[in-house]
Amino acid sequence: MLGTCSRWAVLPLVLLLLSHRVQATALTAMLAGSERSCYYADVDGTGEKIGFYFAVQSGGNFDVDFVVMDPDDKLLLEGSNEKQGDYIFTANKIGEYSFCFENEASMSDKLLDFDIMVESEPRRALSAQQAPLREHTSTLEESTYKISGLLSSITRSQKYFHTRHHRNYSTVLSTQSRIFWFTVLESVIVIGMSILQIWVLKTFFSRSGRRYKV
Repeated sequence: MLGTCSRWAVLPLVLLLLSHRVQATALTAMLAGSERSCYYADVDGTGEKIGFYFAVQSGGNFDVDFVVMDPDDKLLLEGSNEKQGDYIFTANKIGEYSFCFENEASMSDKLLDFDIMVESEPRRALSAQQAPLREHTSTLEESTYKISGLLSSITRSQKYFHTRHHRNYSTVLSTQSRIFWFTVLESVIVIGMSILQIWVLKTFFSRSGRRYKV
């Protein structure tokens, strides 16, 4: 019982040791046809991790071009006609990183969901006075990192299903629109054929100059 209590007592300490600064931006944006849109994130120290995720929710073929540049305008990532992407890289320079989306090759508007995350995860070492807590903190530390990994996996799965939902919904709307206009066209053709048949019959019976009432 004492061991369990001591573990709960050191849990805040472990959370403090595992605490790290995180800056995250989750946005939904509309990218018009033939438009280029850029977003920026500041990095305050070298070695920080940058996470970049995006997905095209609706519009056109669900694709977009993108580029990621460092503070010196050096190309880090690029893609053409990408539907979604999930990247993690290390920032080697301090400054402003740019994340640009391009829809210049398409005339249709695109709905984008994207996340830009900058985080630093230093593992702080325990001092000599805290050495007796190493046995407890090491176990809790590994458990915390496992939970963090599982939560990250769940978050990615949710993003995937969210994207699939939007794309399927967009496909359903597009299919409904096509069915409607196909029905209208079919009705116009049927009405036109009926009028044409009546005209042909009237012309056929009036060739001899006589008119027959049908």
